[in-house]
Amino acid sequence: MTSAPLAGCILAGGLARRMGGGDKTLLPLAGAPMLARVISRLERQVGAVVLNANGEPARFAEFGLPVVADPIEGFAGPLAGILAGLRWARAHHGEAQGVISVAGDTPFYPADLAPRLLEARGPDPERIVLARSDGHMHPVFGYWPVSVADSLERFLREGTTRKVLAFVDLHPNTAADFTPEPGAADPFFNINTPEDLDAAETRARDEA
Repeated sequence: MTSAPLAGCILAGGLARRMGGGDKTLLPLAGAPMLARVISRLERQVGAVVLNANGEPARFAEFGLPVVADPIEGFAGPLAGILAGLRWARAHHGEAQGVISVAGDTPFYPADLAPRLLEARGPDPERIVLARSDGHMHPVFGYWPVSVADSLERFLREGTTRKVLAFVDLHPNTAADFTPEPGAADPFFNINTPEDLDAAETRARDEA
């Protein structure tokens, strides 16, 4: 766990259309639900974890985490999930400076995600930090100051776009680089199709 007070938010509210619908985070990977691997990796890096998902929360009961739905009506994308995490952190972990967000369908994300995001943030706890690798931004993997919650809600309710980077550009921000060594696997490989799940199964076996 990092020395800074942090909460973690796992975004599991996607529609999973290419997987046939349903909760792809509950699909088995290496003998356990994919979500179990995501939780285990995040719990080691933050003080508390919340799961953002819509619908009946009981389907995630086996994981023992609080579940919060999007506070914005309709499917508002990942920013709504981040807002849910920020609101939860403010209500239940008032000491948290910020929230580390991760995607529930990306089971191999960096085990040192949080400390490297904080290193890039520097001494300013109000700076948003997003992950980047190979020149590509990964906007659902980031550090979000709890203080931006009100601004984010206004952006989602009153703005003309719900794009993550459009919101980020309104605030002090930077990126943390996670470009892997040549030949190394992509840490932000996410599972969108049955073929992706097969590839993840192979990778999980190789890394075991």
